Amino acid sequence: MAEERIYEFHNVVPLQIRFNDVDKFGHVNNTIYFQFYDSGKTDYVSTVCKGFDWDRYAIFVVKIEVGFFAQIKGSDHIAVRTRTAKLGNKSFHLEQEIFDTDTQEVKSRCLSILVLYDLEHKQSIPFPDEWRKAISDHDGL
Repeated sequence: MAEERIYEFHNVVPLQIRFNDVDKFGHVNNTIYFQFYDSGKTDYVSTVCKGFDWDRYAIFVVKIEVGFFAQIKGSDHIAVRTRTAKLGNKSFHLEQEIFDTDTQEVKSRCLSILVLYDLEHKQSIPFPDEWRKAISDHDGL
């Protein structure tokens, strides 16, 4: 993982652990973490980039790196927190953590690089100024 930093997250989404997420060992399978991170990404974009048109634009993950620190059990209460760490012209870097809401223990940390894509023109595009400002204001960039 990239170097660890101290920062605040302003976007937190509670997660529901489903019956099928838990394997025969009683913990959430590591592949499910990516679904949890996707829930955080979707909420983050919808919350911060008001009016994001999911039919016109897509956001593609071009790189993802996940560290697993502690197992999640089926009875745990967890959430995912998300923030932009770096905002480029056509891409942005998201930092995310899945944590136990009772103990605040970080169970996993994720760094993703994502690209904004215009579905109609089939090409990556720069972030509109209003989204760039919204992201910068939201995460203090």
